[in-house]
Amino acid sequence: MKQSILLFISLCAIQLSTAQSEHASLEKTLQKYIHGSSYNQLEMLQNAFTENATLYLTGRDGNFKRYTPKEYAGFFKNKEAGEFNGREGKVLSIEIVKDIAIAKVEIAGPKRSWVYIDLFLLKKIENEWKIISKTATSVDEAKK
Repeated sequence: MKQSILLFISLCAIQLSTAQSEHASLEKTLQKYIHGSSYNQLEMLQNAFTENATLYLTGRDGNFKRYTPKEYAGFFKNKEAGEFNGREGKVLSIEIVKDIAIAKVEIAGPKRSWVYIDLFLLKKIENEWKIISKTATSVDEAKK
């Protein structure tokens, strides 16, 4: 009986350790996105996505459009690489199911003058988490 209990506890500990490792690995990808977009690091930003990822966003003209990761990274190309541009990001939630995941991230502008919620679909490809799709919406009232 004691051996069964010890085996059960060991298996639970292994599963918990694996889940924490997956969570940390996925968060690393989200941090590439956050850091890349906050510091105008185009290569880092694009590296968070698969090459054929789809980004569904409302443009400045108010039209809903599909973008590629390269087009999205281009939003930051006219800013000094490595210089903080005021975007602050915070991971709000992550849910992993085997090799797929969803994540929710808050992105806020300088002094929280604007706040977006980004939703991501991710896939583990060749042992690395990559964003395969993103959408975002502006939150009506900036949070204090």
